[in-house]
Order: sequence, then structure tokens, then C-alpha cells
Amino acid sequence: MTQRITADLAANVWKVLVAPGDPVEVGDALVILESMKMEIPVEAEVAGTVRTLAVKEGDIVQEGDPIAEVG
Repeated sequence: MTQRITADLAANVWKVLVAPGDPVEVGDALVILESMKMEIPVEAEVAGTVRTLAVKEGDIVQEGDPIAEVG
């Protein structure tokens, strides 16, 4: 089963920590968002492999925008 991971808030994509094909465990940080000088990690909600990555460093995301798919 593939899990779609989305942004919880409007923010800048500060750092991308994974690439498609990387294995991840529950709780692993996929990207770090920056909003109002706070760093917010976006974590894997399921264990598996990063199937797609929808953002790159410097992107701006809005609440609900796709970040990645893990499955």
C-alpha cells in the first residue's frame, strides 16, 4: 500500500533528505520545511520505499500539497 504524504502547513522546502528508491522507516524525516524561522520535519508515516518525491529544495508548498509517496 502506498501512503501519500502531504504538507501540514504553508512553508518553504528547506532540505530534502531522501530520494526516490530510498528505504524509510516510520518516523524517518523525508524533508525539512521552514516556516517563520522554525524547522519542521515531515516524517514517513509508513515503512517502505520512497516511490515519488514531489518537491525540491527551495520549493514553496501550501497546506495539503503532496510531498512524497511511500509504499
